[in-house]
Amino acid sequence: MIEETVRAWVAGWALSRATPTPIEQPWGLYVEVPGNPAEAGRHVLPEAEESLVRAAAGAVSEPRTWLKTLAEPEAIEPWLPDGWVVGWEHTGHLMATDLLATDPVAPEGYTVTVETSGAVTFFRVLDAAGEQAAKGQMAVVGDAVVVDRVATEEAHRRRGLGGLVLRTIADRALGEGAVFGVLAASDAGRALYETLGWKKHSTLSAGIYQPLATAAS
Repeated sequence: MIEETVRAWVAGWALSRATPTPIEQPWGLYVEVPGNPAEAGRHVLPEAEESLVRAAAGAVSEPRTWLKTLAEPEAIEPWLPDGWVVGWEHTGHLMATDLLATDPVAPEGYTVTVETSGAVTFFRVLDAAGEQAAKGQMAVVGDAVVVDRVATEEAHRRRGLGGLVLRTIADRALGEGAVFGVLAASDAGRALYETLGWKKHSTLSAGIYQPLATAAS
């Protein structure tokens, strides 16, 4: 089940970020990330086995390539070869939930807009002046919806807008045939999602290939 969740997340993330289709590899999936100065591409490993991590990392020659897997960062650190570093600040949480319809209503002074472009649906919460207060986006893959880029502007936090975005996404995704949701969360995001019934499946650790920086240090 966890491998299916990871694969759904990778497929939906690729759609959401408009990257090329993920490529099958012996250890998992590879996604090219063109036009991103911080990340040339990422290998995603559904299983955090030492042999798979070493094989994936050893196949990389392009700097700024990432490796993501379901493990604590301390576990993968000794498996990464020279030139790799653990992305401690990029450690996240793979989370999922069964979708429920809630017919959410925006707080007074706010409205929700929904736009679809290709396979991605974008949600924006606007304040009374028409300025963006919160946002999020989704991509449906089979019976899963992948939630991405949920954020609330600082001036509008603690007003339930993040929850509004998540609930609006859930209602929309149910209408498109999805039955469960999956996302990768930061520590702060995890706290919000757990209040809405999302469950953590695993820590999502990152390794980054940056040989020049490693050599310099």
